[in-house]
Amino acid sequence: CSVVCKVSLNQLQILCRQERVFCQQLEVSKKNLNDFEVEYLCDYKKIHELRRRKKRRNVTKLDISLASYLVQKAKQRQLLQCWEEQLNTMRVHKGRIFVQNDVDLDGPPKDFTYINNYKVGDGIVLTEVAVGCECTDCLGNPVNGCCAGASLHRFAYNDRGQLRLRAGQPIYECNSRCFCGPDCPNRVVQRGIQYDLCIFKTANGRGWGVRTMEHIRKNSFVMEYVGEIITTEEAEKRGRIYDRQGATYLFDLDYVEDVYTVDAAHYGNISHFVNHSCNPNLQVYNVFINNLDERLPRIAFFSTRHIKAGEELTFDYKMQLKLCYYGEKTLFLS
Repeated sequence: CSVVCKVSLNQLQILCRQERVFCQQLEVSKKNLNDFEVEYLCDYKKIHELRRRKKRRNVTKLDISLASYLVQKAKQRQLLQCWEEQLNTMRVHKGRIFVQNDVDLDGPPKDFTYINNYKVGDGIVLTEVAVGCECTDCLGNPVNGCCAGASLHRFAYNDRGQLRLRAGQPIYECNSRCFCGPDCPNRVVQRGIQYDLCIFKTANGRGWGVRTMEHIRKNSFVMEYVGEIITTEEAEKRGRIYDRQGATYLFDLDYVEDVYTVDAAHYGNISHFVNHSCNPNLQVYNVFINNLDERLPRIAFFSTRHIKAGEELTFDYKMQLKLCYYGEKTLFLS
């Protein structure tokens, strides 16, 4: 308020003494009494008491280790945020990528480059397909069985884009030579990741993992396993190094022959971070699109069941492991 004080100086002195405050402290005199407003005189005691309490308060220093942790955590958040932005800049698929680490102070992995397709190694050639289908409706009215029929295999998907093949059967999608357009129901894997996924730090010592941020229906395409295509001989050399490091990202392309391997150690997509499980929710399928060389299939992961938002995505590495960590269980493998 802006109400001028109407009490006399004597009355004000009496009121001040009751509050243990002196007019001299307020810098109030008989000459300037009417220059002060009621709000100032009423709030002085409260403000004075607050200042007095602040002076008496004991200020303790923050524990050095805690202060160091908070600084490191802040730096980590900045690094992970920058990495998340970089990943989403590099991706060419619809599904967004999120990054989360609530477990430790680890930042982004070093020496890893996000790619969307195979990186072909020295001396390896991917031969482009020469022919395509002539269908205008590949699902409803396929000509000569569409691309799958031309290779003597079944059409892979239903009208909702869900896989209808058994594990081990190859997928032949329409290619760049086909008459059909990009909305063709036989173009699923080539559209890329459709779901928002999160790279997160696991709490049980399995390093980074991947969880889905959306519900995924059974038999749906989730992601491809991409990396650098190398020869089996080169893979054996790198494998010995990776074994000493305690981690490997080698995936043998052994659909018909064990000639080539995908190495996702330094080049890969989000599948680089998918963990192993003895009870996985993803199944591996060999896919052929613009390259029909059976020694060089694309590797696609499809859901084996309905996967709820927030669930971790896993597949079976098919390796001889000493321990398999999944959830709270520890399984011993032969």
